[in-house]
Amino acid sequence: MSRKYPGPLYWARAIALLLAFACGLAVAQTTAVARAGGQTLYLPIYSHIWHGEVDSKGKPAKTLLSVLVSVRNTDPARAIRLTSAQYYDTDGKRIKEYVATPRSIPPMGTYELYVPTSDDSGGSGANFILSWKAEGNASAPIIEAVHANLPAGRAIVFITSARVVQSE
Repeated sequence: MSRKYPGPLYWARAIALLLAFACGLAVAQTTAVARAGGQTLYLPIYSHIWHGEVDSKGKPAKTLLSVLVSVRNTDPARAIRLTSAQYYDTDGKRIKEYVATPRSIPPMGTYELYVPTSDDSGGSGANFILSWKAEGNASAPIIEAVHANLPAGRAIVFITSARVVQSE
């Protein structure tokens, strides 16, 4: 009696199934809810961007941007406190503290900070260092900055996301 071995289609399906399973495990691991008693985060900000060709003075065009910083509490049961939002310029010089006193953000709530278009003091390499705390462990907030310049006929809009630099 001769034994039949599976053909190439069988092996292709088996490998595809294994890859799908492995990718599913990787996604499940990266989407696990981060919980902490607090964090310090770095958020890149662009109060202006350089673009286009360099002019006769050696400078590219400069477009000013407004920035809306959104701090979103993702915990459905626990409030968090935004304790600090320090704004730094391109050279690393602290410009301003945007949160004079801690701000409570209720479960699933959002707190916003705004840098107007007219404030280009941060430059193209500006950033926020934001700190939050919670009573016990809470799910980590999502912190993003929406940058915009919306004159008639064109639009510049993009988002930057905060990165954890320290966790408690």
